[in-house]
Amino acid sequence: MSETFIHKSASVSDKSYIAAGAKIWINVQIRENSHIGENTIISKDVYIDHAVKIGKNCKIQNSVSVYNGVTIEDDVFVGPNASFTNDRVPRAFNTNWEITPTLVKKGASIGANATIICGVNIGEYAMVAAGSVVTKDVPPYTLVMGNPARAVSKIDKMGNKIT
Repeated sequence: MSETFIHKSASVSDKSYIAAGAKIWINVQIRENSHIGENTIISKDVYIDHAVKIGKNCKIQNSVSVYNGVTIEDDVFVGPNASFTNDRVPRAFNTNWEITPTLVKKGASIGANATIICGVNIGEYAMVAAGSVVTKDVPPYTLVMGNPARAVSKIDKMGNKIT
């Protein structure tokens, strides 16, 4: 197993858990009670909110924010600038809002600049195309795209379309 690496510019809470082999790059912030799994790569300028859980062998690309309420299972790819939300009705003046959870299942991939609206489940080995806005659950082994994202194809584990 490879050694854990945390770049000197990263801000990692001593109350977070970083597993063996994880790589934490430039300007990353990882808050308290978050969990980063084995061999996961957290790329430049990523924000991991408190109590976020990210599995093993994941790749979280540049400038992604993962907010409290989001759980990312093993082997997940999140492309650059993808966005997660955790408040279904965001209002600056609402003082007692509640987090709406989101689950990204094993092996799923989320393309660059995709937006994942809170409260959805993205199924095993599903793929979200770049720039898509996910407002509803994505079934396992399904490619979705568009705004709002709609199913366009069934896919195999490697992401190839099934005809």
